[in-house]
Amino acid sequence: MNAAQLQEREWGFDTLALHAGQEPDSATGARAVPIYQSSSFVLGDTARASRLFSLEEVGNVYTRIMNPTQTAFEERLAALEGGVGALATASGQAAITYAILNIAQAGDEIVSSATLYGGTYNLFHHTLPKLGIIGSLRGCVGSGEFQECHNGTDQGALWGDHR
Repeated sequence: MNAAQLQEREWGFDTLALHAGQEPDSATGARAVPIYQSSSFVLGDTARASRLFSLEEVGNVYTRIMNPTQTAFEERLAALEGGVGALATASGQAAITYAILNIAQAGDEIVSSATLYGGTYNLFHHTLPKLGIIGSLRGCVGSGEFQECHNGTDQGALWGDHR
């Protein structure tokens, strides 16, 4: 198989789990994703830096924003899930916060089961209200009960974080 045929091939789940989001290193031929232990990256010049920071160009700026190791992981996860992209976070709490902040804004209400893990409970009960997002913790447990918990005037989403 030549390189073009390899790129057109649809990989199975196991192969995606091992190889999606990463090409073998052109200089060394290494197959494994390298771990880039750099906190910052060379931007080249101010024009390129401007394009990177204004998101006009994709590239590595600072490791908290993006780095090649994280990018490979995110692309692999997206391939495994059949998604167009993925976002790796440092914790589940960060992922939940990002998810809520992407669908809700001040004035919205998130309806949730009251049977939440402690950190999620605190996010819904204490933190989100500071941002104007109401976390309504109700007695619904199963997915069938969420419709009953929704009062018809709620804005936002139904949330489940079942213990």
